Amino acid sequence: MFDFANPHLLYLLATCVAVAVLFALARASRRRKLRRFGRQEVIASLMPEASRYKAAIKIVLEIIALAAIVIVLARPRAGQKEQEARVDGIEVMIAFDVSNSMLASASDDPAGISRLDRSRLVLEKLIDRLHNDKVGLVIFAGDAKTQLPLTTDFYSAKMYLNELHPGMMANQGTDISGAINMAMNGFSPDENTQKAIILITDSEDHEGEAIDAVRLARENGIQVNIVGVGSAKGAPIPMPGHKGEYMRDMQGNVVTTSINEELGRQLAEAGGGIYVNAASGSALEDLDERLNTLEKSEFNRVSYSAGAEQFPTFAWIALIMLVIDLLVLERKIGWLDQINFFTKKEKK
Repeated sequence: MFDFANPHLLYLLATCVAVAVLFALARASRRRKLRRFGRQEVIASLMPEASRYKAAIKIVLEIIALAAIVIVLARPRAGQKEQEARVDGIEVMIAFDVSNSMLASASDDPAGISRLDRSRLVLEKLIDRLHNDKVGLVIFAGDAKTQLPLTTDFYSAKMYLNELHPGMMANQGTDISGAINMAMNGFSPDENTQKAIILITDSEDHEGEAIDAVRLARENGIQVNIVGVGSAKGAPIPMPGHKGEYMRDMQGNVVTTSINEELGRQLAEAGGGIYVNAASGSALEDLDERLNTLEKSEFNRVSYSAGAEQFPTFAWIALIMLVIDLLVLERKIGWLDQINFFTKKEKK
């Protein structure tokens, strides 16, 4: 199997065509200008060192080098294979809060790292710890939607991290119950597989009914853990696209948002899980320990072996072409000019 790590860069190959077209236009313009001074054979005799073919040879070498450099940037790979194995694990659905309040600072410093960025870091490290488990992703604000169905392809899961932002949800707010229900629907129907929901949020539940949703999940054998993000002191919410400006209420006052750790603990208790604050140095260890209390089940895991990088081959091609291009001069080669390839010399 042959593929590219950065296939979008292959569009740059169009520059090779552009260079060829510009060269053809330049040569045509050169011929037109020379015709103004007289007949071609006469003009050629006045430029005995000028080669008719060297320029074309050099541009071909340069285009090949350019194409090889573009391919190097695209990082060609070969030998990637799909592998399937039997592993022991659990199913984990992650409910990720993308409400506007997640744009606020995760600490007491209004200019500190945002709750959203802190949550992304936690989620990335969390995915690395899930190992053989299946993972899915639900995003929520005023409503919820499944962003990634259950999968063992953690590479795909990480691809979504930088794309998570409040603009993904048209309906703002924080509907935790909707997120829990959506996560529950994302699990497989296999009753023998242990399941867990990890809710990453600042615990501001604007819609209510979160406790009831978590209790329902627990009744269905699903463990619910809460990762709280934010500061109890509160922080203003930056306006997207307006640097230095913050959201205001109807009276013009700056809106502040603070983490509701009490609700987070209540949700974790009702869901048979634990509550951890993302700022805690032991948050991931505590969460991992809690997940390990669930019995592992056997299921298929599909993984992909890393493809062998092929770009060095094309890098050498580019280097060789450029070296040859430097050695090929524009003027004729003296000894080669003595050889007539197209006509026979008359015998005396």
